Amino acid sequence: MRASAQGFSLGRLAWLATLVAHAGWATAGEPGASPPKPSAQVDWQPAEDGRTVVDHHNGQIWARCVEGMNWDGQTCRGQAVLASHKEALALAAARRKADGLDWRLPRVTELRRLVSETNRPRGLYARLFPAAPADWYWAGTTNVEGAQASVNQYNYANISRGVDNAQLKRMGFLHGWAVDMSSGEARGDMPKRTSHLPVRLVRSQD
Repeated sequence: MRASAQGFSLGRLAWLATLVAHAGWATAGEPGASPPKPSAQVDWQPAEDGRTVVDHHNGQIWARCVEGMNWDGQTCRGQAVLASHKEALALAAARRKADGLDWRLPRVTELRRLVSETNRPRGLYARLFPAAPADWYWAGTTNVEGAQASVNQYNYANISRGVDNAQLKRMGFLHGWAVDMSSGEARGDMPKRTSHLPVRLVRSQD
């Protein structure tokens, strides 16, 4: 009986571990969670001129090279621009004006779709996005976690830290979202003014 009970206990633990793992996967679309598996490469195709990559599944077109680099017919060459958050927004605005197309900073979930879990080492598909810096990239997601929430003024932890709604809003003003393109990790506390990161733009497929 003792051996049987032990076998049942181990089996139940394995079952619970499986549930926990699946619970983690369920949050993969949220900022900061494990990156979702990318669509099959057949859904991602370089455009005829090679300068962009078409995501047929999500109806989007990505700049093949980061800002500052250019497609030469074989790869991306040049020096990647490392921009503050304000400069990244300005780069998107300049490209919208130059091309007459709605280029913008991608959201966290969009950037994380570019990270391949099958690559060794993990990162962007080199065939689709060659010579890309393996670094944190600016995202267009605007809200820092909790910045829009209301602070409980009677919570001891908030009182002891002196946290109030005005400070949370200031955090949202000073910090932005970024994604590590070598791992898919996302963070919402990247200083907008002092951090200088690569920029990859995206637009809708029209």
